[in-house]
Amino acid sequence: MGKSEGNGYNILLTGGSGFLGRAIIRELLDGSSPLPVNELRVLDIRPLPGTAGQRVSFIQGDVRDPEILADACRGTDLVIHAAAIVDWGTKSKEEILSVNYGGTRNMVDACLATGVKALVYTSSLDVLYDGKPLLNVDEQAPYPVGHSTSYCESKYLAEKLVMDSDGNDLKTCVLRPADIYGEGDPYHIGSLVNMARTGFYVRLGNGSSKCQHVYVGNIAHAHLLAAHALLDGNERVRGKAYFITDGPASNFFKFFDSIVQAAGYRIWPKNLWLPRRLAYSLGSISEAIAFLLSPVKKYSPKMSRFAVTYTCTDYTFSSNRARQDFGFVPMYGEKEALERTVNHFRRKDPD
Repeated sequence: MGKSEGNGYNILLTGGSGFLGRAIIRELLDGSSPLPVNELRVLDIRPLPGTAGQRVSFIQGDVRDPEILADACRGTDLVIHAAAIVDWGTKSKEEILSVNYGGTRNMVDACLATGVKALVYTSSLDVLYDGKPLLNVDEQAPYPVGHSTSYCESKYLAEKLVMDSDGNDLKTCVLRPADIYGEGDPYHIGSLVNMARTGFYVRLGNGSSKCQHVYVGNIAHAHLLAAHALLDGNERVRGKAYFITDGPASNFFKFFDSIVQAAGYRIWPKNLWLPRRLAYSLGSISEAIAFLLSPVKKYSPKMSRFAVTYTCTDYTFSSNRARQDFGFVPMYGEKEALERTVNHFRRKDPD
């Protein structure tokens, strides 16, 4: 499929101010990107720092606004839709659905109305999660009868909409990242580093459960490869969902412990693990406090019932289908990914 006028594609990225979005921008502007960029438009509700003079135009807007999305899509070849609320149990169901599902519906409508050629949607592995162990599952695994949280439900509804929207006028695919880590990680490492700084470090469960991780640069690269496949006429990718990971399964806390310690933080007590039932009860209390304080101060609790269940339950898979269908191979090896992450979080204050 042909490119827009110029040397590359016109691309719209939503959620570009977020953790993953900033990594996608870096990969797109890198000289080795499989997607040559003519113009990159970035839409986010939050400001986007540090992109002056880098072929990036920023649009501050909400995905719940159909007119803003339609204007942003005009003249665009490709949309990477990564904007979402990542919720740990404090947002209302209405708000989560309005952004994650309603915003995606608006985006699909805008793509169809303005002639966008391809849409890559950032979903979540949570679309299959219902609190029960999932071992070595692949993309053929069925959706659960019910979802554990409104966030899980919203991502399921949105990814299904995107896949069902693949047709003659719009080519689509969906990526389901494993737990994303890397420099600037606001969800996992930052919280664990803060816990280490307090001098009391707590893990959940017993250390036996396993899950998957992916370096932020590698999941960003996967978005570019999937988009290139759609634009290049790869029919295998159309209307499908793909798990993306870049390493073997490991325990959530043991994986991140190694990063926290390598960054120079002391983990104490060394072997404190809260039993799952106790942690779940504490998660309920933490959520209740956050809810009661919400009229005065909104915040996401570091411990929630979903976080406890998720980190204490096996959930493993592979990226074999992504490798076979659009050639996903990690751009960054584990050693480099960990070094980049550790260097970002390295302790700078004296002991």
